[in-house]
Amino acid sequence: MAENKNARPAGPGGPGGGPKGGYRKPKNMRGTLGKLMRYLGRYRAHLAVVVVLLAISSACTVGGSYLIKPLINDYILPGDFPGLVRMLCVMAAVYVTGALCSFGYARIMVHVSQNTVARIREDLFAHMQKLPLKYFDTHTHGELMSRYTNDIETVSEALNNSFASLISCSLNFLGTIAMMIVLSPTLSLITFVMLAVMLCVVKVIGSRSRRYFAAQQRAVGEVNGYIEEMIEGQKVIKVFNHERAAKEGFYGLNEAYRQAGTRAQIYSGMMMPAMGNLSYINYAITCCVGGLLAIRSGDLGGLAAFLQYTRQVSQPITQISQQVNTILSAVAGAERVFEVMETQPETDAGKVTLTRVTESRDGRLAEASYDTGAWAWKKPDGELVPLRGDVRFDHVVFGYDDRKIILHDISLFAKPGQKIAFVGSTGAGKTTITSLINRFYEIQSGAITYDGIDVRDIEKDSLRRSLGVVLQDTHLFTGTVADNIRYGRLDATDEEVEAAAKLAGADTFIRHLPKGYQTVLSGDGGNLSQGERQLLNIARAACANPPVLILDEATSSIDTRTEKIIERGMDRLMAGRTVFVIAHRLSTVRNAKAIMVLEQGEIIERGDHDDLIEQHGRYYQLYTGQAELA
Repeated sequence: MAENKNARPAGPGGPGGGPKGGYRKPKNMRGTLGKLMRYLGRYRAHLAVVVVLLAISSACTVGGSYLIKPLINDYILPGDFPGLVRMLCVMAAVYVTGALCSFGYARIMVHVSQNTVARIREDLFAHMQKLPLKYFDTHTHGELMSRYTNDIETVSEALNNSFASLISCSLNFLGTIAMMIVLSPTLSLITFVMLAVMLCVVKVIGSRSRRYFAAQQRAVGEVNGYIEEMIEGQKVIKVFNHERAAKEGFYGLNEAYRQAGTRAQIYSGMMMPAMGNLSYINYAITCCVGGLLAIRSGDLGGLAAFLQYTRQVSQPITQISQQVNTILSAVAGAERVFEVMETQPETDAGKVTLTRVTESRDGRLAEASYDTGAWAWKKPDGELVPLRGDVRFDHVVFGYDDRKIILHDISLFAKPGQKIAFVGSTGAGKTTITSLINRFYEIQSGAITYDGIDVRDIEKDSLRRSLGVVLQDTHLFTGTVADNIRYGRLDATDEEVEAAAKLAGADTFIRHLPKGYQTVLSGDGGNLSQGERQLLNIARAACANPPVLILDEATSSIDTRTEKIIERGMDRLMAGRTVFVIAHRLSTVRNAKAIMVLEQGEIIERGDHDDLIEQHGRYYQLYTGQAELA
């Protein structure tokens, strides 16, 4: 399956993946929060402690400011210095208690959030392993990667800081308002009017800020995608002297990013100064009016406490507006993650499993208790059917959806040990046929049998364990050469790994690597040639030692010399096995028992090489170069 190398991850807000002033609205806020709560449910005791600590912290913050009133009225104005010292100690104890509670709930929330997102990440990855290939055909790799990076990271950020901060700010705001009303209802009216003005400012600036941050995100996505594409295509750029055009293209995208980023940062940067200035205006008006009231009432301590609350009251509004953005972005990110996790997994109703068996002298099969011997299919009723590799297609019709049929009435058979080759132009349906044997996709009608058993009745894990596949596009994992070969059978010994490499013709070049079989590969084996990578791919299939082998253009990326090196090994690998070959070079299928020529999803010719040459049909044209084989 071709990888979309130009896929561009989508982010929710700023370049680092956070909201940064913009957010994506979730489609189902209540439902997504409910699912998050189920993950958080296992930490009920931790969250209960967090709530208690939050309440204590907020009470200390609000109550500490109120202590200014008795501090001035009862101790400073009367000149009671011993009492003042005691009162200061009480205030210090209150604020220290609040600080300790804040530290405590922050530490607990870090523990809860990191464990929660780790579990979400594990569940997401586990579910992805169950999804059908069709899902990955319709979703880019970058789109799926953004679930693990941007989306889950926004959830982590919200759980770490935003949820607790939102509760804390709300409690502080409500407590502050209540204490202001208690201290002076008259001055509170002035504050409420200014709060209404602040809310309007937050709404206006916030809406424009979100719009420009969304434009910034689109621009940064285009810049990142362009850079990725240009880096991957450096060889082509230099071959065709395209450097100037590449730079001009980047300059245009970079300028668009600059303009969008400038507007976004301007509005984002206006929020704090605007709120700060409004807060100062509120403070000045309150000082003037409050001073007159204090002269009349003599309650100087009450005025000082109220002014302290006046300075505090605007902070929760700004913080809440910022935390709401983060939380909404996190919920939207969680919603995208849960959408993947709720995608219908690959269905598997198969009951027939693969098992090891031994054969008695009278030819009867019995399950083996050790991992050696022959393989057999075990039916639900206990009947054992020898695994031979007899694969048959009976009037198979298939399409990736019902509106576009790819294969039309395909019938063929491959007896154990036969080599069947498929040739034809691109899009004829060659790879699709082999994908149906693996049950990567489900057919619309007809039947595919394996040793007389419908493949739909075979458990998918067992079915795929019996098949070895060598794909045209090699993929090597980070690890040693031996580990990559052992991927075909994880319990293979070192001797079996080396035997598989020798069978594939890979042993010679492996031993010339710096550390031989223990040489570490990274970057998809970038330090190896394409031919060497394919040899390891073939060795991996040899290590699996399957009865049925599928070679999908297995030698198309190997030069003629390397191809000759592996031909002998491939012949040994294919000996006694049923082999399906998708051929790019017709010279590789001359010895096939049967060659199927496909065009537009139909088998138009079949026979061995000599028969097809005599027919002077499509195969003859392809072989003699009168037609292209793509």
